[in-house]
Amino acid sequence: MAKTQASEIFSTLKSYAQKLSDGERTPAEVATALNDWARESADSIKGRIHDEVESAVEKMGFVKREEFDQLAAEVQRLKKAAPKKSATTKATKKAAPKKKVVKK
Repeated sequence: MAKTQASEIFSTLKSYAQKLSDGERTPAEVATALNDWARESADSIKGRIHDEVESAVEKMGFVKREEFDQLAAEVQRLKKAAPKKSATTKATKKAAPKKKVVKK
């Protein structure tokens, strides 16, 4: 892949140098075109890196911070929406009924 990119860069530079020497383009036009080409190449590389990182992270079983934050917010929302039970209600439900003592 590195050889392909290097040959692409060389080819692009050679093309612009030829146009400059032939008088087809001014130095300003060549500079602008090279800037545009460099920006597009950088965006393409950033996209590839992003895709590779996403793939590696997914394979490792990690979650994105954004997904984690969404899940944490959902848990908080559910906690707020859940009905709250008082401690006395729990205690009375769990208490065993009293046995009657029968005398003989």
